[in-house]
Amino acid sequence: MKFLKYFFQFLLAILSLTIFKILGPNKSSNLSGKIFEIIGPFFRSKKLIYSNIARAIPNINSSELKKITKLMWNNYGRVFSEYVFIKDFRFGNLSKKIEIDGKEILDEIKNSKKQVVFISGHFSNFELMAMCIEKSGIKLTAIYRPLNNIFLNIIMERIRKKYICKNQIKKGLGGLKKLLIYMQKNYSTALMIDQRVSEGILSNLFNEKALTTTIPAQLVKKFNTPVVPVYIERIKGIDFKLVIKKPIIFSKEDTIESITNKLNHELENMIVKKPEQWIWSHNRWK
Repeated sequence: MKFLKYFFQFLLAILSLTIFKILGPNKSSNLSGKIFEIIGPFFRSKKLIYSNIARAIPNINSSELKKITKLMWNNYGRVFSEYVFIKDFRFGNLSKKIEIDGKEILDEIKNSKKQVVFISGHFSNFELMAMCIEKSGIKLTAIYRPLNNIFLNIIMERIRKKYICKNQIKKGLGGLKKLLIYMQKNYSTALMIDQRVSEGILSNLFNEKALTTTIPAQLVKKFNTPVVPVYIERIKGIDFKLVIKKPIIFSKEDTIESITNKLNHELENMIVKKPEQWIWSHNRWK
């Protein structure tokens, strides 16, 4: 039954993306955003989303809750349609749609051949972050979580390896071993730290405990690696601003727990800047 469900989702996605390709990036992003505003609430619990937002913004009123939720679904839809144009964001005219604040930091990392860990969350069109970092000339690996839909995941992995970051590492024990091999070859790595992971530790996120990955902290302890927070926001339509923050240098006294807490605090600051551009539909505090 699940096989058929995934197959029909795959067919619907292919049909939608074909239409978006014909319409072009601007019209597709606008249209897909509006469609997801309508259909999104049928796929995720509104109660869960409201509860998550209230954790981060305790005194938020009802109208603001609805506004953030609506714009979150709009961004979901935009990201979906923009996968068709990832090649153009990397190699074509759409590359001009991404402003980079902190390019000198990327240049310094590349020129010095420093090894760093880039961390971020699922903001705006999050796929563009690793794409821009690799495009800058930095030797990079990117850690990803495969889609549940096996048909869509084949396409997604192909897109990511071809246009976003060619060295993709699947989450899990096998992926961690592969990551360590790359790290020993002086590769930097990029990963999202905002999803719940069963192998993580309970760390503070908006004053509540949430299971959080310890991979960045483990790399800091093993390789003495600086951590570079990265943030992307949608300015308007398909115009983006990518922010590369200054590297965080941890001391030998820092523990796995303290490093993870510090990085979650960085994540909090990113989320509250543009809460409507973060994915609130995950059961983050389960």
